Amino acid sequence: MKILLVEDDRKIAGFVAKALEEHGFVVDVCRTGTEGLEMALNGSFEAILLDIMIPGPDGLSILRRLREQGNNVPVLLLTARNSPHERVEGLNLGADDYLSKPFYIDELIARVHALLRRSSDRGSSVLHVGDLTVNLLTREVSRGGRVIELSAREFALLTCLMHAPGRVFTRTQLCERVWNYHHDPGTNLVDVYIQRVRRKIGDDPTQPLIETLRGVGYRFRKEGTV
Repeated sequence: MKILLVEDDRKIAGFVAKALEEHGFVVDVCRTGTEGLEMALNGSFEAILLDIMIPGPDGLSILRRLREQGNNVPVLLLTARNSPHERVEGLNLGADDYLSKPFYIDELIARVHALLRRSSDRGSSVLHVGDLTVNLLTREVSRGGRVIELSAREFALLTCLMHAPGRVFTRTQLCERVWNYHHDPGTNLVDVYIQRVRRKIGDDPTQPLIETLRGVGYRFRKEGTV
């Protein structure tokens, strides 16, 4: 799941981004309202963490533009000012939640998960392919009743493929979506992780769920096809 963090305080941004990544999220960080607005309007994110007091268009202005454009991505406002008027204005503009600074990182993570639960129904938050089940919110993976332990990157790689069965992802695309690299690092990083995931989910090499297209990339097999 990809999160946009708009926060001008470098220390806070780094701390929050690291915590989110440890919980399996891919995080894009920007520190100005201009950059934040452009990324929010043109990117694809599961949630946006939006500081109100940022240079350029402030957080409330960005939120207003998003909602005027019909963009309903969940937004969590971050504010250093304990002003009821500001919080009310943010909620009236379409914010889904707010959190006052300073905050506990565990509470922020919990609120992000709550945003995602509210924006997802049961059918879209749990992926099923055959006897493989992945819960996107609890990050639980099982196959045939057997619990599978995946690292954050392995989980992100598996869910990226499962979200679009039949779609071919190049190594560069997977690097961008899973590791947030906007280029191919020129290593076999993706191939190594594909093999790890295959091994952990017990993928049958004769009828693999994760298919290799030589010279192109990988795709997750559509259910019912061989």
